[in-house]
Amino acid sequence: MLAQRRCVKSFAVQRVLRSRGRFSDTFGVHSNLHSSAVLSASSSPVPLSNELRERVKHAPLAPTYDPTVVEQGWQQYWQQALSPNTQLKSADTEPLNKVFSMILPPPNVTGALHIGHALTITIQDAIARWHRMRGFDVRWLPGLDHAGIATQSVVERKLHKEQGLSRYDLGREAFVDQVWQWNEQYGGRIMNQIDHLGAIVKKDQPYFTLDKQRSEAVINAFVTLYENGLVYRKRRMVNWCPTLQTAISDIEVDSEQLEKATKKMLPGRDKPVEFGVMHRFKYQIADSDEFLEVDTTRPETIFGDVAVAVHPEDSRYQQHHGKCVVHPFSKEKLPIVTDETLVNMELGTGKENSSYTLEKVFYKLTVFHFLLVGVVKVTPAHDPKDFECGQRHDLPEVEVIDKYGKLCGNIDQHFIGLDRFDARQLVVEALQEMNLYVEKLDHPTALSICSRSRDVIEPLLMPQWYVDCSEMAKRAADNVRNGVMTIEPKSHAHTWFFFLDNIQDWCVSRQLWWGHRIPAYRLKPGTTGATDATDKWYVATSLMEARQKAEAELGCKLQDNDLEQDVDVLDTWFSSGLLPLSAFGWPNASKDKAVAQDLSSSYPLDVMETGSDILFFWVARMAMLCEEFSGRVPFEKVLLHPMVRDKAGRKMSKSLGNVIDPLHVINGISLDQLLSDLQGGNVGPRELKKAEKELKKEFPKGIPTCGADALRFTLASYLQQGRQINMDVQRVVSYRHFCNKVWNAVRYALPLLETDNGSPESVDLSLLRGDMTLADRWIMSRLAAVVSEVNDGIAANQLATSVAAIQRFFVQELCDVYIEFSKPVLYGNRLEEGLDCEEERQARKRSAQATLHRCLDYSMRLLHPFTPFVTEELWQRIREVDPLNASKEEDIETSILCAEYPEQSHMSSWVDADAEQRMALVIDVIHGIRSLRHTVKVLAPNATSTSDSDRPTVRIVCSNATVHSELKDAQRDLETQCRVNVDVVIVGDGSSTLPSAHVLTHSVSNYCRVMLVVPDDAETTQRVANEISRLEKRASKSASAAEALIRRQQGPHYAIKVPQAVQAQDAQRLTQLQTEIQATEKSLDALRELQRLY
Repeated sequence: MLAQRRCVKSFAVQRVLRSRGRFSDTFGVHSNLHSSAVLSASSSPVPLSNELRERVKHAPLAPTYDPTVVEQGWQQYWQQALSPNTQLKSADTEPLNKVFSMILPPPNVTGALHIGHALTITIQDAIARWHRMRGFDVRWLPGLDHAGIATQSVVERKLHKEQGLSRYDLGREAFVDQVWQWNEQYGGRIMNQIDHLGAIVKKDQPYFTLDKQRSEAVINAFVTLYENGLVYRKRRMVNWCPTLQTAISDIEVDSEQLEKATKKMLPGRDKPVEFGVMHRFKYQIADSDEFLEVDTTRPETIFGDVAVAVHPEDSRYQQHHGKCVVHPFSKEKLPIVTDETLVNMELGTGKENSSYTLEKVFYKLTVFHFLLVGVVKVTPAHDPKDFECGQRHDLPEVEVIDKYGKLCGNIDQHFIGLDRFDARQLVVEALQEMNLYVEKLDHPTALSICSRSRDVIEPLLMPQWYVDCSEMAKRAADNVRNGVMTIEPKSHAHTWFFFLDNIQDWCVSRQLWWGHRIPAYRLKPGTTGATDATDKWYVATSLMEARQKAEAELGCKLQDNDLEQDVDVLDTWFSSGLLPLSAFGWPNASKDKAVAQDLSSSYPLDVMETGSDILFFWVARMAMLCEEFSGRVPFEKVLLHPMVRDKAGRKMSKSLGNVIDPLHVINGISLDQLLSDLQGGNVGPRELKKAEKELKKEFPKGIPTCGADALRFTLASYLQQGRQINMDVQRVVSYRHFCNKVWNAVRYALPLLETDNGSPESVDLSLLRGDMTLADRWIMSRLAAVVSEVNDGIAANQLATSVAAIQRFFVQELCDVYIEFSKPVLYGNRLEEGLDCEEERQARKRSAQATLHRCLDYSMRLLHPFTPFVTEELWQRIREVDPLNASKEEDIETSILCAEYPEQSHMSSWVDADAEQRMALVIDVIHGIRSLRHTVKVLAPNATSTSDSDRPTVRIVCSNATVHSELKDAQRDLETQCRVNVDVVIVGDGSSTLPSAHVLTHSVSNYCRVMLVVPDDAETTQRVANEISRLEKRASKSASAAEALIRRQQGPHYAIKVPQAVQAQDAQRLTQLQTEIQATEKSLDALRELQRLY
């Protein structure tokens, strides 16, 4: 569809017809792969390296799964497979020119990847591989964020520690050079970590938010916004960090809730500072003996008071409207103003107001006023709400705290130069001496802390650059309301609307040296024409352009050195907010045809996947900025994953010592090294002791080597947990066992799949249907079902559903059932001797080989997006032993990444309801026989035997002719799987009972019962009673758990507040409990019947 919306000047993206169909899945892309029953790899070769070729084509498969070996070499190999030249071809050999575009949320260049990054990469890589195997040219771009404050802070600390210098000692240019050197030294380690996780990002097209291309985009964007009247400079309240010496964004402010008086250590101080208290003092009413009591959490700002405020409807103070109070230090008269916004009536009378939530306080930069007296002092220069009050009442702004957090201005000389918190105590003492201090009370306080320095934020009035977001925010909100853009899970939409419907103009300037320097220039003081113009700014893409603008306005000739550039830099979120455009070359589309083609086919992104914690701070800003410049939303789908916490549900934090390093899980690490790393961090003494205890308890032998595949599979399985993931490393260990199960299954099957005289030509498996056993038909139908379930799960962004489905199929259906059923056929068991001839036996064997091969081949492909390394390793071997020669049709080397992903259309002809119904009956009977044999072993342990010569006889009594016929056909399988002799009879043929009174019965269905003799001994009767007692306790326990779960589900807010994924998990658990109860009751019925016979 050709976009018809407006372009923004010359920087807008060229509208080019993007020929991408629409597929009804989460990602908005179209699939038209051919629907042949047999999938093949790409006809374009992807040669193996010598090391890989030797490993997968010549060396035997290792007896045990070792991820450290398996995960070597494949990352480089996949980069070859990512080339569009090796993408899948359609039936007419033409490339499927479909693009799937996505960007990796850029990690900060300062650090290492944490488990949250690993989750992001797991999800995005699964999506990317799924699309790659469905014929898409996947353009998944990786990148790094220059992380202005974080990076500058790290380098400053390093500089001070190693050389004893500050950035001011070096000067701006030399310091920035130091940061670039640090960036070049450490920036590559993150890309290495991304490689460890197996991400198939386009390493030939990385982005860095401060590189030349992104810098050009940022400058053009800022200038365009300014020229369109959306960027302006104004003196307003900002979050100032005295330690970092910069304003910071809302996301860099942590709101710490204190319930009572609490002492905290702050950077640069020797003694702790008390917070969580309210100070009450008195203002004397001018020309009166009366006083007004005032509550404040910040006595040190009293020097900046310019008024006191009361609610206009508060009857206690209506007689004082229009009067003044006397400032206790300056003796100036301050007006008493009425303000229903600043002073809340309910709070003023001591009532709690539920509308003042912490969320609103934090994100709107408001301050709690829990006023018990209903009077508040007004300090417009040092409080956001007071500033707004001052604007409403035209009050002056008196600054008394400077950017270093020290008192300043026209105040009492005893206080000038004091630290703000030292001054706090001295002000209290001075008020006490004047008999104006009343009391100190515990007070719930939302303390604003700088997330980087841990210093307390100081609200200051400063001139800053702002972006007017009102119209952009409205468009972004409307796009979600109107379905132009969707957010999943949908529960996050309310957060989107909360932020965008209450948007404030965005302060984009930062007082840093590392970052995109603001492209604004002004005349230097003393320059000709600079009179009253030093605050006149010329926003331009270059110094030359700024000089030309100044000359045109002033009417005089200027030199370049007559102008100076703003020393501030832009908020990091500004550059990252442009990434859907700038990562693909914007705004150079008009200059470079290749860039224009890349941008037109890659923008908008097919999906934006990221953590829910940055929905507003990154996703919303991309939505606003990119549509402003392109006229199109940057993505139609926003997928948000949960936050990762430790297994106790605590936020992962270096200060708590509970951060999980994904490389420790992948490569393994000893307990000693874990403890050493912990002690070398910044964990406090109290938390250190607790963290050490937890490590020793959870990892007494360290973390074993689990591999990237096990970690990825674990993270994908966790996605059903809703809003947060409680990460337990032991779960990764269990999924390493699953990878081992996959390895062993393939290792078992490979020798059995080799053929001596296979057909020289490829044969379609469907041609072997006539030779298939019931088990063959059943497993192919189950394969069709899992193919559908896995695809539907990925398409709906339910990766947990997909991994659960493929794990269930592989373990419970393929390994536990089909492989066991196929053994007699593949090994030529004596039970197969009843077949008419050798040709029939060989035909059945070939059918079983082909079926097993198909299941293993498809299983590797289905698993590949989640466990790429082990599936690539095993698939390379599986395709070498194809009994139908399908993968040998062209003797080429290629990657599983270039093999087609199994889809519903490939498997629809294999859906076999009859085979599934018949096999379900057989499996139920097997379970019944095994259950009886287990019970008999408990009741008569000395009388059981498993030798072939002394097998017990099981009688299966049927009351339905069809059931009888089906079980007769399956008699050999039942005897083989259960190691018993089987006698299948139908009611009325004279053989429906066993020649013994002591028979244990298991009811399989209304039409089928399984019967087994219980040998007698002296203690059998007591054992029967004991077993009944044990099962009754189990049934009672299961019933209690089911009842509790039902009560939870029937709760009044369950359907609304509990995430859908958790509700599904609860429903699954309830079904399991009900199945357990039903099975236990069946066993009890049989035992009670047996007990009556004794």
